[in-house]
Amino acid sequence: MTDRHHLLVHGTTFAAVGDGGDISGVRNGSSPDGLFVRDARHLSRWQLTVDGAVPEALAPVADGDTARCVLVPRGGRTEPPAYTLFREQAVADSAFVESLRVTSNRPVPTTVRLAVTADADFTDQFEVRSDHRTYAKTGVVRSRQILDDGVEFTYRRGAWRSCTTVTAEPAPDGVEETGTGARRLVWTLDLEPHGTAELTLRVMARPHGDKRAVRVPRSPSTVNDQLLALEGEFLEGVAFPTGWPELAAACARGLADLAALQVPATGPDGEELRVPAAGAPWFLTLLGRDALLTSLFALPYRPRPAAATLLALAATQARETSTGAVAQPGKIVHEVRHGELAHFGQVPFGRYYGSVDATPLFLVLLGTYVEHTGDAALAGHLEPHARAAIGWMLDHGGLTSRGYLVYRADEGGLANQNWKDSPGAICSADGTRASGPVMAAGAQGYAYDALRRTAWVARTVWEDEVYAALLEQAAGDLRDRFQRDFWMRKESFPALALDGHGRQVDALASDAGHLLWSGLLDKEYGEAVGRRLLEPDFFSGWGVRTLAAGQPAYHPLSYHRGSVWPHDNALITLGLARYGLHDEARTVAHALIDAATATGHRLPEVLAGYGRDTHGEPVPYPHACVRESRSAAAPLALLTAVGGA
Repeated sequence: MTDRHHLLVHGTTFAAVGDGGDISGVRNGSSPDGLFVRDARHLSRWQLTVDGAVPEALAPVADGDTARCVLVPRGGRTEPPAYTLFREQAVADSAFVESLRVTSNRPVPTTVRLAVTADADFTDQFEVRSDHRTYAKTGVVRSRQILDDGVEFTYRRGAWRSCTTVTAEPAPDGVEETGTGARRLVWTLDLEPHGTAELTLRVMARPHGDKRAVRVPRSPSTVNDQLLALEGEFLEGVAFPTGWPELAAACARGLADLAALQVPATGPDGEELRVPAAGAPWFLTLLGRDALLTSLFALPYRPRPAAATLLALAATQARETSTGAVAQPGKIVHEVRHGELAHFGQVPFGRYYGSVDATPLFLVLLGTYVEHTGDAALAGHLEPHARAAIGWMLDHGGLTSRGYLVYRADEGGLANQNWKDSPGAICSADGTRASGPVMAAGAQGYAYDALRRTAWVARTVWEDEVYAALLEQAAGDLRDRFQRDFWMRKESFPALALDGHGRQVDALASDAGHLLWSGLLDKEYGEAVGRRLLEPDFFSGWGVRTLAAGQPAYHPLSYHRGSVWPHDNALITLGLARYGLHDEARTVAHALIDAATATGHRLPEVLAGYGRDTHGEPVPYPHACVRESRSAAAPLALLTAVGGA
């Protein structure tokens, strides 16, 4: 079996298929296999055989919004294939559709026995991912029902119920048991000399609790037309730079990916919304931080995602304290999940609030959105939510008691709750992990910007001058404290964090660039930081590394200790431009766009930290999301920062 998988993505639905279009169901945490809808695998097996054998790929699946491949029976040079199979697949919302065309290569009538073996194990994605955990499931009931035109798989666990329906046109001649729980749909096709037969298979997934009517498209070409129309909506009216075609191509590719990554959500008044999902394969859901940054990057060109994200996050804002979910009143949600394990509380992510920075970023987006669009009505509608978010920052968040936003490792959830949320990401230069409550530098910048922008909204929209003045005073005090406590005089650079004892966590990290974006540093400090980020230990030639090379903690293939993240670099570029470091901003922007050009104009979630001087092509990070909303929107942020230069 090939290790290559190809992702087809549409909203909360994705399929990962092999080179020949098959799904084997083999579990591999870094490379999913199956059709997934709302965190559950609705197809765990989808294998084509012809005359009892698996055909080989003459033209394997290539990257694209639909999967197309050409297959032939296995044989030798002296045995030309008796027939050729043309296979096309696509995903729509809660649906998968496949067209099969079998063409005879013989001048005489030919009979072909074609079969598709299907199964649905309904495994939760947290089980498929390699997190080294097992989850007990009691009272599970699985059933298979033969239909006139296919088969239906159902899964029950208590009140939880999921269903996958497979139908075919024309209907199969029979549906066979396999002894494994899978079912085999079979056809006997009588082909005329050089004749052709066509089949269409449709899969409809009904996740638990999803009441929406599902319409399975007629064919993959229908799905393709729908995707092109959706992409056209996102691209319409955006003025791409004519003098920098590579940036224009990256922006167009990013907007097209954002169109496919929109997932349903609900607003405070029950209104139906579409918001940016974090990324495929594992994060096709609302993640607060990711949706907020994506919306900020896209705001000057596509303001609608920002409004939808603000409303969706207001609807999920915490109203009470919940230890397991790390929730406190006013806090903005980090992650929303709809799967079985979240439903039964076996993972904490149904509504999980383990993020120190989603709440200030919510306020940053609100202020930026109102400033850009003049939409005072939304600012008025969300005033209670914004005030509650400020209240969380001042009280539970730690600004009043500790002077900074602070988080504590969550047992069963996330140890780190800033954007670098992998274990060990917040560390000293020697690799020692920060202990106790952590005050991450980047989050303080977001808090400063949130206070200032909310003060502006309070003054101009809510007409509350007293509140605005209080927030401005809090922002000024935070700025003074930060430069006193975080600035490392020897390195002329801010610490990555303060630990529970107030000691500087002294790794040289890219988070300093976020402080430029937020405007937290004085001009002299900001310019020093900006220039330092372009030194060779930080700048790989493809972007700024998350951790400067040469430190013991550095590793070019670590998730957050030396890799290059496009969205991180987009924030850095915006920050460099803010501090007037336009040459440096252009250098980072050109590096990122060169990386995108080398990978089909699409920026992945993260790249390895190897230098361009020794690696003439960007080295991929092995477990990166193929499509990630922040990376998709990053070229738009670069366009904002440097224009078409």
